[in-house]
Amino acid sequence: MSALSHKILVVGPSWVGDMVMAQSLFMTLKKNNRHCQIDVLAPQWSFSLLDRMPEVEKGIAMPMGHGKLGLKTRLDLGKSLKPSNYDQAILLPNSLKSALTPFFANIPLRTGYIGECRWGLLNDARKLNKNLLTMTVQRFVALGLAKNRSFPEQFPIPKLAIEPAKQKAVCKQFRLTVNNKILALCPGAEYGPAKRWPVSHYAEIAQQKIKQGWQVWIFGSVKDVAVAEQINVASEGLCTDFTGKTSMAEAVDLMSLVDTVVTNDSGLMHVAAALDKNIVAIYGSSDPGFTPPLHNKAKVIYLNLSCSPCFKRECPLGHSDCLNNIKPDQVLESIH
Repeated sequence: MSALSHKILVVGPSWVGDMVMAQSLFMTLKKNNRHCQIDVLAPQWSFSLLDRMPEVEKGIAMPMGHGKLGLKTRLDLGKSLKPSNYDQAILLPNSLKSALTPFFANIPLRTGYIGECRWGLLNDARKLNKNLLTMTVQRFVALGLAKNRSFPEQFPIPKLAIEPAKQKAVCKQFRLTVNNKILALCPGAEYGPAKRWPVSHYAEIAQQKIKQGWQVWIFGSVKDVAVAEQINVASEGLCTDFTGKTSMAEAVDLMSLVDTVVTNDSGLMHVAAALDKNIVAIYGSSDPGFTPPLHNKAKVIYLNLSCSPCFKRECPLGHSDCLNNIKPDQVLESIH
């Protein structure tokens, strides 16, 4: 390795959208030192995203599920990482447990925000200024900068690398013919129903675009299967439903083929942004200023009601007006 090389272990987030936004940090690190090696400690499912980030050397599987302490497992993992001789660890989660493995690995510089009484585990502890760093991606990028350095006016935007061979393979696998415009619908939201635009509204969008000759593909996890089925039934079964049928890698390669994406504030929204897609992003209980789609083609629809953003999983008032009152015509106009 080059004498200028710097080995960095990034403890990655556990959410799809956050992992996509983490690429802005990886790009910043490479910009500051193109010889640095970046490895990411993260859940196994995220490897298909990391594989499409040229800045990342390799992913290292986090053996515990989200929220689990697993002290002995973290200790053993830390010991196994010692021979890698990392120069620095950067912790994106703010939890105590996320700081344990880099500490056990005896990584000399351990960078992260103060949180959950982890002073002794971090030796490059940063105080988060939420008024200055208002966006999640800014908070990630700032950890890649020298301490007390002012935040730049611009930061790199995530961009997933797509291989034509993988696009061709996924089309063959799902027996797809791509010969006209494709609209992707992402009607799910892992966080909860307060971030989900109504099924009937998604169905109206699907019906209108199918009439105009578009293909409509529906994306989501196993949890979104019922919602996708309702949309497809209302569209006379003319949508192609991928919910619960793809791996993350397949979903990314499939989405790379579409023209436009209509989506809730979700992980797939951030994937679509990193794939350079035209996006109509619908926000309800969350704040588009905090986790916006990082793309200049994205159009955000947000009513900014007095009760929003509430950041709740379910509407505390029981009406979900922040989503229900966004009508399909508004979204169709944004697509045009």
